[in-house]
Amino acid sequence: MLETVRLSLLPVLLLVFTANNAGAQSAAPLPGTHTAVSAYGFDALAARLEKAIEANKMGLVAQASASRGAAARGVKIPGNLVLMVFRNDYAVRMLAASVPAGVEAPLRLYVTEDVSGKASVSWREPGAVFAPYGSADLNAMARELDPVFDKIVRDAIGG
Repeated sequence: MLETVRLSLLPVLLLVFTANNAGAQSAAPLPGTHTAVSAYGFDALAARLEKAIEANKMGLVAQASASRGAAARGVKIPGNLVLMVFRNDYAVRMLAASVPAGVEAPLRLYVTEDVSGKASVSWREPGAVFAPYGSADLNAMARELDPVFDKIVRDAIGG
């Protein structure tokens, strides 16, 4: 009897697992998310973004790349890079307004490569990232950062 119950639950569990994963794959991006398609390849766009970050007086705090990590193991996947961007004066203001908001810094630019070899950059507006914290000071800081991130992307993609 117990074997029958286990076997009859297997299709149900598979259906639930598949439905949950399908939903995660097709979920709409979070509010304030933008993607800009570039005419550049992955490495070129990454380099252009790094220059644009510096030119717009922001700091490249860190970066992480699944594709570079995979390549180090001999595995080839499309280009994938997260550039983490912030600046200390903004960090101080952010923490003065909301210590819990510190989890959001640094802000991220996400570079991906498509099948044709061209790259795109996705990001969330700082205003959208910080809005849930409900702080007027944090919102004011984010309003300053929104055009900075837009300009970084425009400078990098040339538009």
